[in-house]
Amino acid sequence: MKIKINDLMQKSGVKFGTSGARGLAVEMTDSVCYAYTKGFLQYLEESGELKKSGEPVAIAGDLRPSTGRIMGAVAKAAADMGYRPVNCGRIPSPAVALYGIENAGPAIMVTGSHIPADRNGIKFNKCTGEILKYDEEQIREQVVEFDDAIFTDAGFDLPEEELDARINYINRYLRTFPEGCLQGKKIGIYQHSAVGRDMLIEIFSGLGADVTPLGFSSTFIPVDTEAIRPEDVELARDWSAENGFDVIISTDGDSDRPLISDEHGIWLRGDVAGILAAKYLGADSVSTPVSCNSAVEKCGWFAEVRRTCIGSPFVVASMIEADYAGRKGIVGYEANGGFLTNSAFPVGSRSLRALPTRDAVLPILSIILLSLREKKPISTLQAELPQRFTASDRIQDFPAEESRRILERFEEESQIDAVFGELFGPVASVDWTDGLRVTFESSEVLHMRPSGNAPEFRCYNEAGSEARVLEMQRVSMDVLLTLKDA
Repeated sequence: MKIKINDLMQKSGVKFGTSGARGLAVEMTDSVCYAYTKGFLQYLEESGELKKSGEPVAIAGDLRPSTGRIMGAVAKAAADMGYRPVNCGRIPSPAVALYGIENAGPAIMVTGSHIPADRNGIKFNKCTGEILKYDEEQIREQVVEFDDAIFTDAGFDLPEEELDARINYINRYLRTFPEGCLQGKKIGIYQHSAVGRDMLIEIFSGLGADVTPLGFSSTFIPVDTEAIRPEDVELARDWSAENGFDVIISTDGDSDRPLISDEHGIWLRGDVAGILAAKYLGADSVSTPVSCNSAVEKCGWFAEVRRTCIGSPFVVASMIEADYAGRKGIVGYEANGGFLTNSAFPVGSRSLRALPTRDAVLPILSIILLSLREKKPISTLQAELPQRFTASDRIQDFPAEESRRILERFEEESQIDAVFGELFGPVASVDWTDGLRVTFESSEVLHMRPSGNAPEFRCYNEAGSEARVLEMQRVSMDVLLTLKDA
């Protein structure tokens, strides 16, 4: 059969979001995943990045129940097109992306990141790094052909696992950062079902830290670093009180987004972590989405701050633009904590190669080393930032059409005043870069947008104190839930 990828998206329910193609696991059939992979590789052939000569295509996945089956379908598509599928195993998204970049080949990660286990996804990386929105548009236009008869209940086998990508990612840190640089640091590692949980232990213990594994789970837990579960908040505080950790660290499911706590077990917001990591590295240019904390401008540490739409492809595109403009020391980060680099950074006498995709290890390591360099606990590093506090939440099982209906209601500014004026005061400015971001005359912020990865409606708030932003978040969510049911 022949089908255009854009038509397959509508037919299957598996669609591109802010970070790859995602859908319900039952909708991500072998034929759908095979077709998506073929469309991606066809596009790389058309753009001149690939030739049919047995070149390697790296494939990895997270720990979801459906991941192995999907990896098999991806590998089958690559093999049928004349490429050599390389099974990199269950490793973090940045690990397989790094392997692809260093071997000048495409890398494909099967993961749904933080979303529930009944969903999954595929992240596509070109030979130079993750695909951008332009690339998505070109993949949508691909017409793929395949024989339906090849798909059976048995699925497809994967080649024998190769360990190079795993070892290479661990060595990225062990061979670049000074031996024993974390000596004396007591670190708790919240493992849950993160695919990089064992690699975190190897990296941080390998750099000299006293590491304690915590919270291992044999079933998938959808840990979202942007909307941290109340139980994870409580766990971290309890673990810190019981063990006296300097820091507790973790990641989301595919280990490209970090969680890092202070010495009291209080999780840092991802956008605060990004600012501190950028400071440690001595960044010159910072790209970050409109939803992120405005302390990045107010701190005055960076020569340039570039605001983008939400999603790592937009951050990567902005970093590329900064490079074209002659900037050095280029980084990007997101509210979920994902941290990206588009420059090599000096680490003592060595150099850390650029990795223009979300990475969880670098921001965690940078913040701990910043704490050591400045001889201050992490809570103090955070307290010394301009005091802008952010909070976010989401309404799950929220259809995209409902999200659009709510946003359309506020296209006239008078409607914003009518609904939120008594709560937050007069409107100062409105930004439609990605959803609706309202700044009030009080400098408080309300930002509403549909998720690009799941049927969720997200709400972000920013204010001058933690108590106030939490109150804003509570009130905002109450209003949105009322609008949803209206």
